[in-house]
Amino acid sequence: MQETKVQDHEFPLDQLHALGFKFIEICGEKSYNGVAILSRIAFSDVTMRKFAGDSCRHISIKLSNDIELHNFYIPAGGDIPDVDLNPKFANKLQYLDEVTNWFSQNRSPQDKMILVGDLNISPLEHDVWSHKQLLKEVSHTPIEIEKLKKWQNSLNWCDTHREFTPEDQKLYSWWSYRNRDWRKSNRGRRLDHIWVSDPLKSKVTNAWILKDARDWESPSDHVPVLAKFSL
Repeated sequence: MQETKVQDHEFPLDQLHALGFKFIEICGEKSYNGVAILSRIAFSDVTMRKFAGDSCRHISIKLSNDIELHNFYIPAGGDIPDVDLNPKFANKLQYLDEVTNWFSQNRSPQDKMILVGDLNISPLEHDVWSHKQLLKEVSHTPIEIEKLKKWQNSLNWCDTHREFTPEDQKLYSWWSYRNRDWRKSNRGRRLDHIWVSDPLKSKVTNAWILKDARDWESPSDHVPVLAKFSL
């Protein structure tokens, strides 16, 4: 989970335990940021890292079989894609650089890793409703795409959802609240991702997006993204 926007002592642990999530790790703050991991199986080695001066945007754990899971909430970057006019955009680019450098220096392509999160970037042409119109919109600018691909290429990460949905097909995980009839307009973006390192690529049996969740009562503008593994 990303963008939980709640302090740790206010996180609804009892309700989630009742749903079967016995193992929960959270890193949150009031009204801003926040990541959480909910699990039915035990995990270890909980770590929270700060990049670009930003806290409560990363948490990692170690699952069985030496699988490391990283959960990220990348800064959105504000509205103006200009580092001189918009400090939030500059911070986003710095965050991407620091994350890429950390993985390059501390992990190898042979490590078994899963990376999930709201990465706030739609890297491919058909990850957005209009590639041409959104090239100057934050989340689909060339500089953001370049930095995300550098991160992805640094350890040869596999984009699980594009393994099961070809790149020439539209695929979204986010629809703005501004669109009254989101299905009819279908002006979406794929901001949420699940990546795996090379040793786990063959273990992914499916990856999909729960689009119907956008119709739930009081929904998020993001919908869940899912992947299934055979380990």
